[in-house]
Amino acid sequence: MDWNGKPYHSLDFYLRNSFGEKLYKLALDGGMTCPNRDGTLGTGGCIFCSQGGSGDFAQKRTLSVYEQIESAKTRLAGKFTGRYIAYFQSFTNTYAPVSYLESLFTEAISHPDIGALSIATRPDCLPEDILSLLSRLRQIKPVWVELGLQTIHPDTAAFIGRGYGLSCFEEACLKLKRLDISVIVHVILGLPGETRNMMLDTVSYLADFSPALDGVKLQLLHILKGTRLAQLYQANPFPVLSINEYIDLVIDCIELLPPEIVVHRITGDGPKSLLIAPMWSADKKLVLNSLTRRFKERASYQGKGLLRR
Repeated sequence: MDWNGKPYHSLDFYLRNSFGEKLYKLALDGGMTCPNRDGTLGTGGCIFCSQGGSGDFAQKRTLSVYEQIESAKTRLAGKFTGRYIAYFQSFTNTYAPVSYLESLFTEAISHPDIGALSIATRPDCLPEDILSLLSRLRQIKPVWVELGLQTIHPDTAAFIGRGYGLSCFEEACLKLKRLDISVIVHVILGLPGETRNMMLDTVSYLADFSPALDGVKLQLLHILKGTRLAQLYQANPFPVLSINEYIDLVIDCIELLPPEIVVHRITGDGPKSLLIAPMWSADKKLVLNSLTRRFKERASYQGKGLLRR
């Protein structure tokens, strides 16, 4: 199969077919924290989470949402013209009173240059009043909710400090889909203690759960300065994926995904100033070129592995 020259259902392909153009994500900061940080479930966040709450490239909350959007647009001047996705990325972006969230998200979605709203959060932070708010916003423009599952394996989930079970994730996905809200799931490849088969089991699970999902982000584990994971790695280094291991693993994962699932990310890049390992991941161009070449060598494409299941 072919998605405009790519062997997988890329986000770029989806955007051009759904919106008629490419939309660029603007990472915004809603000024929230996380139950894994404020003591409700834990402190310090998940083991891999940086001080920026996985939003190290986001605009700063000292600005209003409108000002953040305008500032981000200015930084892209001359590089991109068109509409944007307002992406609330840092920490847990439904972890606040619904009145605050309504003001925040309405300001973003009402901006004339915003084509869609994307909200990164946790499945245990979607009470009914917030789901109702998301449903109302969905009547204005498309709304996406990104959930950080990372793994289906309970031992790994406990190790990284995720703080919720698989049933909570499933319930949140089903509730969102009933409201016609797009669901995008994050998976981390290379978590300590996980074998290749364990990682593929997570992706196979998502493939089977695909009617409730719209997109997947496949993320290489980054060990970043200032995280608890970095402390563990520096005290007792554990194996990290090589570039060749990662490339073949990503392709194995994509082969397991049904063609209708949008692949929003196949690698990801952490801030170079914070990156401890794996250092090869800092060369994003090398990673993407290597993936393209390996897809061709394997004659691989999204969904190919479903024929073998």
